[in-house]
Amino acid sequence: MIQSLFNARAFRLGLAAAGSLSLLGAVTTVTQAQNRNQVVNVYSGRHYNTDKELYAQFTRQTGIRVNLIEGKDDEMIERLRREGANSPADVLVTVDAARLIRAQEMNLFRPINSAALKRDVPANLRDPGGHWFALTRRARPVMVNPAQVNPNLIRTYGDLSRKELRGKLCMRDRSSVYSQSLTADVLQRAGKATTERWLTGMVANVKQPFFTSDTTMVRAVGQGECGAAVANTYYLARLLNSDNATDKANARKVKVVWVNPTHVNVTGGGVTRSSGNPEGARKLLEFLSSPTAGEGYAGANNEYPVKGWGNNPTLRSFGTFTATPVTIKQLGQRNREAVQLMQQAGWK
Repeated sequence: MIQSLFNARAFRLGLAAAGSLSLLGAVTTVTQAQNRNQVVNVYSGRHYNTDKELYAQFTRQTGIRVNLIEGKDDEMIERLRREGANSPADVLVTVDAARLIRAQEMNLFRPINSAALKRDVPANLRDPGGHWFALTRRARPVMVNPAQVNPNLIRTYGDLSRKELRGKLCMRDRSSVYSQSLTADVLQRAGKATTERWLTGMVANVKQPFFTSDTTMVRAVGQGECGAAVANTYYLARLLNSDNATDKANARKVKVVWVNPTHVNVTGGGVTRSSGNPEGARKLLEFLSSPTAGEGYAGANNEYPVKGWGNNPTLRSFGTFTATPVTIKQLGQRNREAVQLMQQAGWK
């Protein structure tokens, strides 16, 4: 009898203990979920201190902390692919249409539906399915040294094939995503045959070798080593605002020629497929693309916000442009064909 009472009491204690452990486990799970929702992990190809200041502002507004992991764009994409479903990344930020499309084709983004992103990011600068969204715009006009080349000779990218530019034109190499997207832009608008003729004529004008950096190429234009080049505006803006007196003096000799229309690329981001905090990730993208924060995000690298011209005095001194009607998605989709045509034309 005594043994039976003892066993019954032990059974009741066991149930109570099991219930306590179950409750403790549930509390732990809830706590972990809450903690996870207070952090957004960002894989970013951008490396600017001002970005960190914006992330701190986002944390103050939302209480969500941003854990930033920086690296080269292609390395971040490959890391995310390799980690798969176990990746801690919530947001991927990368540069250029081709990389955004590649990440999407690798199924690294999850589609999101956000009224704020649809409102603040123009339709041509975001994926129709909500996989990624532009956060800044990068304009790539022609830059001329008027002492070497008459700026009035160049009204479109097609004019880069004019014989007057023979031996005076400098361009980035074929491996540059900037060059690839420019070619994809022309291909989308003009078709294959016209693009092939343009490439043949333009490559014949290039003063060899092709450049591996926009910075050194813009310097060469200012120094008179190149008469004309195609470069992103922020490279010239950096030199104009440099502490190096020589760079600044040479940069002042460079004139921005807004061809009509002008090729525009982007910095963009999306919520990762593996994200453990998609709500926080969405909020961060909405914050970075908003008119106020977006101005700072673009200004960090002398880029243009997704709408308007911003308040950057250096960029405003360049004037305004008419962007090509080609969407960012189309640029990415035409990348492979563009690279093939560049190779066939001898673009090294």
